[in-house]
Amino acid sequence: MANKTISSIAKDLNISRARVYQIIDMLDENEKPSKDSNDRYVIDDSVVNAIRKYYVNSNTKAKQEKTSPIDDKVLDIMRHQLDEKDRQIEKLTQLLSQQQQLNLSTNRQNEKLLDTNTHSQDDRTLQSDHTDVLKPTEGNSKGVENKTPKKGLFSWLRR
Repeated sequence: MANKTISSIAKDLNISRARVYQIIDMLDENEKPSKDSNDRYVIDDSVVNAIRKYYVNSNTKAKQEKTSPIDDKVLDIMRHQLDEKDRQIEKLTQLLSQQQQLNLSTNRQNEKLLDTNTHSQDDRTLQSDHTDVLKPTEGNSKGVENKTPKKGLFSWLRR
């Protein structure tokens, strides 16, 4: 097999070129590649095998360190807490939805009441008021004024 380049090793191992250089620096002196006259590494099969071996060993050590019994307990506790938080969020979302529906229903009822009271108040006012306060009529010719009730947003409260 011909000499390989840093780029081809990086591509084969699916790592960056910088990581390959780091691994080369970590190799034992007898495993490190030699350099040519241009200060470039001369990488033969033995160096490639040493790089692969170091890379595989460093990855398996990292995986073993990540799965210690303490970490498993912590992960279990965190998963339990996340599940509990998910349930709480779901319950709060449900309560919020119910509150919004109740508010909407209450607003609709209030609008219906206001519409009903406004229409009935307007109808009564129009039916009872056929006179003009400036013209004397039979019942108010003695100088008594007929006042019309004030219309307003809360007029239905004054009944």
